[in-house]
Amino acid sequence: MSIEQRVTEEMKVAMRAKDKVRLIALKGIRAAFIEALKEDGSESLADDRATTILRRLAKQRRESIEAYEQGSRADLAALERAELEVIDAFLPSLADEETTRAWVEEAIASTGASSPGDMGRVMGALMSAHRGDLDGKLANRLVRELLGS
Repeated sequence: MSIEQRVTEEMKVAMRAKDKVRLIALKGIRAAFIEALKEDGSESLADDRATTILRRLAKQRRESIEAYEQGSRADLAALERAELEVIDAFLPSLADEETTRAWVEEAIASTGASSPGDMGRVMGALMSAHRGDLDGKLANRLVRELLGS
């Protein structure tokens, strides 16, 4: 079952359970999927495209949580956290720090990088090889650390 189909099924379950917060999050996901379908002009959404959309939605929620917490709006931050949990349930897990470090070391070796100026090449190699499996912020930090910047 595709991610798009799972979201639709979960919407039905949330409606039957009268779980409003979950339903709102799922409707937001579904709306983003429909928007992408219209942009692409296709009938169905590939899982890799759906994952990209979900990652974007999760990032938006994290940024909102941070903004609400800075503005002392714990109530709104809690709603965003609940939506983030729903979104995260559909995302494949990202590689842990140990795995990411191994990939970074491999990318540094394969690109022949030796200075902070080579960071772009290393990140490019990493992202092309492990897109979707890798936390970009963590990879960026590890590349900087290993290249000594």
